[in-house]
Amino acid sequence: MSPAVLPGEEFAALRSRLHGRIRLPFEEGWDAARTPWQLVVDQRPAAVVEAADIEDVALTVREARRLGLAVAPQSTGHGAGTLDASGAILLRTRGLTGITVDPDSATARAGAGATAGALAAAAQDHGLTAVLGMAPTVGVVGMILGGGLGWFARSHGLAANSVTAIEGVDATGATVRADATRQPDLFWAARGGEAPIIVTALELSLHRTGDLQAGALVWPIEATDQVVRAWGAWIADLPETVTSLVRVLRYPPIPEIPEPLRGRDFVAVEAALQAGPPATAELLAPLRAMNPMIDTVHPMAPVELAAVHGDPPDPVPAAGSSVLLGEISPKALDAFIAAALAEPSGALLSIELRHLGGALAPGRAGGGAVSDIGGEGLVYCVGMIAAPPMAGAVSTAAAAVSTALAPFAAPRIVKNFAERPADPTALYGTATDRLRGVIASWDPDGLIRAGHPLGAVRG
Repeated sequence: MSPAVLPGEEFAALRSRLHGRIRLPFEEGWDAARTPWQLVVDQRPAAVVEAADIEDVALTVREARRLGLAVAPQSTGHGAGTLDASGAILLRTRGLTGITVDPDSATARAGAGATAGALAAAAQDHGLTAVLGMAPTVGVVGMILGGGLGWFARSHGLAANSVTAIEGVDATGATVRADATRQPDLFWAARGGEAPIIVTALELSLHRTGDLQAGALVWPIEATDQVVRAWGAWIADLPETVTSLVRVLRYPPIPEIPEPLRGRDFVAVEAALQAGPPATAELLAPLRAMNPMIDTVHPMAPVELAAVHGDPPDPVPAAGSSVLLGEISPKALDAFIAAALAEPSGALLSIELRHLGGALAPGRAGGGAVSDIGGEGLVYCVGMIAAPPMAGAVSTAAAAVSTALAPFAAPRIVKNFAERPADPTALYGTATDRLRGVIASWDPDGLIRAGHPLGAVRG
């Protein structure tokens, strides 16, 4: 499907039949409709459809085919930098917010517009929890099918492994459901790979958790060397029920930042421990011996985990980059410390190193196109771009961090942390050719555009 610029009357049939609405360039609400969560991404579609239900999705696909346009599905728009919506119909599915929980089977069904925070809250009402990421505002479908790496990662693996079925609309406008026995190739491709359909809902397994303690230990940035090395020694003997990260934070002097943190720089360890207070105290003792200035670790319900990492509740202009580490060795920690404290990194809000392993390790799970992460750690850095001139400094700083950690990098890329289209082989490894085959069989004309298209190469 090639991009096209069509007059407004070409969309008349679609406008008259939608339960939701269509917005065209220069109409009222156009800029708000096309703007994703990633505010630095300037999307230029031919039209935006805000779907109210699955019928709107199917109708949009059929009309797009008639008009010779592609369809670029998008929910919250967190991964907008990987999706080319130019000249296509941008299909916003954020209106499909339905969530149902079956406590007897410990499963949930979530629409494409449901957020991670809403799913966590719905599951919590029944004493259950979902394997999710760390940001509550991200769309459930995109986050989970892209992998999903959060506070239960070391104990339960990638969120994609909890998916039991997907529902959607194919490139002909027909509805489809896929699971382990119906359309198994499609079900395989969608989990961690690429779904050659527009996913409108997914079903997933939920879990029951026992005691949970979580929070952050915070020190002045001057303690970075000591804290990072202590964290590196601490994680060596941790049980899989503990997921943690160490990060260097530089908070800008803006009103959105709480007064005790505003305009100051810190090093912090964030952790979620599936343990009672006595066991947690014993596990954290080596870190607490360094006298953190702030210690927020306390008992909490799973739904409260959304606040631990401090992701912004509203869209902000930001950009970042990531590196998967094959090892968290003393030399890798040396490189992380040097990069985090280097002068260019002053442009970055956060530089973090997540501990992986456990249930994320190869061979621990299977079934999807990507079901594990073959690395020990993940470095992710991000900077806010409050004004256009800051973009260059953030980009330069992020690239410098990636270069510094490159000698310790694993050969793969973690999909949900790649903000630009990436080399398919780096994303999917040996699954790449099979994914191409599944996509070709379901969407031979390329009507449905996806993030990280399989023809893309790393920039």
